[in-house]
Amino acid sequence: MPAIEANFDGLVGPTHNFGGLSDGNVASLANRDAVSRPRDAALYGLAKMKALADLGYAQGVLPPHERPFLALLRAAGFSGSDRAVWERAWRAEPQLARNASAAAAMWTANAATVSPGADTADGKVHFTPANLSTMLHRSIEPWTTQRALKAVFADPSAFVVHPPLPSHALFSDEGAANHMRLSATDAAPGVEVFVWGREGMAPAIGKYPVRQTREAGAAIARRHGLDPARTLFIKQHPAAIEAGAFHNDVVAVANGPVLFCHERAFDDLDGAMAAIAAAAQGRFEPVFVIARQSQISLADAVASYLFNSQLLPRRDDAGWMLVAPNEVRDHPRVSAYVDELLAQAGPIREVRTFDLRQSMRNGGGPACLRLRVELTADQQDKVTPGFWLTPDLYAALGDWVRTHYREELAPDDLRDPDILDETRRALDALTQILPLGPRFYDFQR
Repeated sequence: MPAIEANFDGLVGPTHNFGGLSDGNVASLANRDAVSRPRDAALYGLAKMKALADLGYAQGVLPPHERPFLALLRAAGFSGSDRAVWERAWRAEPQLARNASAAAAMWTANAATVSPGADTADGKVHFTPANLSTMLHRSIEPWTTQRALKAVFADPSAFVVHPPLPSHALFSDEGAANHMRLSATDAAPGVEVFVWGREGMAPAIGKYPVRQTREAGAAIARRHGLDPARTLFIKQHPAAIEAGAFHNDVVAVANGPVLFCHERAFDDLDGAMAAIAAAAQGRFEPVFVIARQSQISLADAVASYLFNSQLLPRRDDAGWMLVAPNEVRDHPRVSAYVDELLAQAGPIREVRTFDLRQSMRNGGGPACLRLRVELTADQQDKVTPGFWLTPDLYAALGDWVRTHYREELAPDDLRDPDILDETRRALDALTQILPLGPRFYDFQR
């Protein structure tokens, strides 16, 4: 049975800012307190979506979350009217208020782990929203993510949206950013790979937190009804985490039979490749494209986000296309490597770059911005229609962004209590464009 890969990108939210909240994310920390451009960020993301949709790829949209998120502040003891809560939080706990303002839900690679029906026991597509328990500003996302996924993938005959895992360090889960799937190019069963950096409650060794546990992957695999013979748990290389690869998708990307990764993506690269080949069980022949440390250092990989790219089958069926950020071509050593890669006439035949600098400055490239969902034709028909990016929806969303988003947002601008009304007007208007219903956001209830 044929299948298609659909990508659901997150819309950048109106409070897109450089809060520097993500420990271990080199770009986020480096750009803390810079002036952001929310309007440009949202329009650049939409432009990438439209370009891929125009090429014939299935492209969907996921909504931004409500920010500022006053529920976090009220849970922390602030009370009064919404404006009073916001003003009091900024006076007493400005860092907490910043966490309540993050627009990080735009990176939907962290929204959930997804298993297609070809791999699951019941033949349905399964989603587990990531609990994102390591970082405060992201730990407030899971339940809104679950509501969004249930709105988009609403048909229970085709989809199962689970609750997030328990919010505990043992089950620390960051979603599809630490999950890969390799397969043949049809809807046959594939090999699902859960990449982890920490096992059990062992303390992390190093300067950065380790965000994904083996236990989280194992729990998701059980929930999704995956075949143990085709499910792998592979350890991320500690050096990659220490270099700023806080998620595996900063050093590796896979699609179909192809795995493109850095030599130090996994703790035991040879063992990982052997395990993937064995799990493929002859259904397909894995193709490994490995960038050696001598060609691209981990620092170069993190600076350029070469591997944080989308790997898509070309429309002419002649190999694969890498959808990368402009930074790949701006970086001389990485650009030279890409030219070498293309000259080899291997599986990757094309590299197409996009301006995503606002996302990149917070540590998110093309792969961060999308949640990959493999669907059969029947399952594609059962996705709620209003979330597919059509020319009309693209135009409506562009007008919405230009109407409601600030051109610039300086750090102190977030203190303005008027931002509550601005963002709520924007999100309320969005629920008239996307079929989210009139009570999707907390402030609408």
